[in-house]
Amino acid sequence: MSAPLLELENVSKRFGGLVAVDGVTLRVPQGGVTGVIGPNGAGKTTLFSLIAGSERASSGRVSFDGVDVTGLAAHGRARLGIGRTFQITQPFAGLSVRENIAVGAYLRHARREDALARAGEIAGLVGLSDRLEVPASGLTVSARKRLEVARALATEPKLLLLDECFAGLNPSEARDFATVVRDIAASGVTVLMIEHVLQAVMSLCGHVHVLAEGRLIAEGAPAQATRDPKVIEAYLGKGAAARLDKGAAHV
Repeated sequence: MSAPLLELENVSKRFGGLVAVDGVTLRVPQGGVTGVIGPNGAGKTTLFSLIAGSERASSGRVSFDGVDVTGLAAHGRARLGIGRTFQITQPFAGLSVRENIAVGAYLRHARREDALARAGEIAGLVGLSDRLEVPASGLTVSARKRLEVARALATEPKLLLLDECFAGLNPSEARDFATVVRDIAASGVTVLMIEHVLQAVMSLCGHVHVLAEGRLIAEGAPAQATRDPKVIEAYLGKGAAARLDKGAAHV
């Protein structure tokens, strides 16, 4: 069995008296799409920040592609191949789509013309080729989501962290965006995604990790993990699993 691309060992993050991530151990294999799900406040975005390096773990170890990156800053992890998006898209509004994407491309391409050319290639992958010269301020929500992904992809990551990229999309936009995610994975980039839209999780992810109150409470194939009584109770409250079983018995 090959070594995982990403490995977290007993990772915790404390903010004063608050434990946002509590002893999480997980592994993400190379290739494909893996999901992280859980109710609001579960610690999912903090977990991404610990992986990307914008937050340092209070304890535990983070390894990426065989390298211990626990003490490495975010820009060092980006150079090794970790890219991420954010829930709230904040493009450079006064720059064009091409220029926004080029900001990420400068990590690998120091010459402006090379970064701009690479930006054009990335735009094609996410469906923004026809809007390269449009100011980012004029983009729809769906297009801004694509731009956020494109800026992260422009850093040429081995691992792409997608943080709730389906939020705010209508069903048609979500279907189109799912195709973008599949194309990214097919290109050889490993995808780890946080998502509340369970339909997207079910259709895209081969494996999911479930967080609740900062702890990993379940993992497995999406259909299996979402039927786990601990997961049902994390989303719906104590006793929910028993109530659902009782209701099903009377159908």
